[in-house]
Amino acid sequence: MTFTASELAYLRSQRLGRMATVQPSGTLQVSPVGFRVEDDDTIVIVGYNLETSQKFRNIRDNGKVAFVVDDVASVTPRRVRCVEIRGTAEAVDGPTPVIRIHPRRVISFGIDQPDTEAHDLTVSSRTVG
Repeated sequence: MTFTASELAYLRSQRLGRMATVQPSGTLQVSPVGFRVEDDDTIVIVGYNLETSQKFRNIRDNGKVAFVVDDVASVTPRRVRCVEIRGTAEAVDGPTPVIRIHPRRVISFGIDQPDTEAHDLTVSSRTVG
């Protein structure tokens, strides 16, 4: 299993993430993107004119990706949550082009410990796939 039940519920409750790709020059590019989690635990990036974007070309060129979804669930008490996914991706052509992320590393914070004090939270980090 790629994601814990809590991570999966969190990801499915969110609509916006940030995806980092590597440009041909080696420069990193970070873009806000819409996404969904598929039943096979891949992340599908969607967007208007996605196939003409630099991020789509970056993925087609090298397939390197990092993706993060985060939020501040509460200010009092302070509750920060995030899931970072590192892995490979593919640019999928078709009637509705998408970028499909295949997770290889998952790092989460504040997801599986909802009742833990903010300063006592621990990071969950594991290799998957």
